[in-house]
Amino acid sequence: MSQHCALVDAGPLIAYYNSKDKHHKQICDYFKQCTFQLITVDTCITEVMYALRVNYAVQTSFLLDIHDGIWQRETLKQDDFARIAELNNKYKDIPGDFADLSLVVISERLDIPKIVTLDSDFDIYRRYKDGYFERVFYPKAL
Repeated sequence: MSQHCALVDAGPLIAYYNSKDKHHKQICDYFKQCTFQLITVDTCITEVMYALRVNYAVQTSFLLDIHDGIWQRETLKQDDFARIAELNNKYKDIPGDFADLSLVVISERLDIPKIVTLDSDFDIYRRYKDGYFERVFYPKAL
């Protein structure tokens, strides 16, 4: 299952729904050809909703796309918070972003190394002890 899945960070989702975002066209083009089952977490959904708050219609479109299964969501479990706390201490110099660390934990739990992100922190974050993320989308320089 994990080989056909990729995690999605908030940044690409924001860019997809915000036509004024500098990465909008690139991420739209990527999602059109993407064959992965795309999974995000509630913490990213919260970030997307906040970023899109100026347009309730766009927020509603995003929510309906989640409902329709375009974006799958994985919920954090009680035990995930201990691992997030551990990662928060490990990455205290970044500092750890709750949504990003949630994605790290979900990546570990579901064994999904692939991620769609605009965030270079995923070049630093490690899965388990020394597992790298496989970024499947890199924005082109604008």
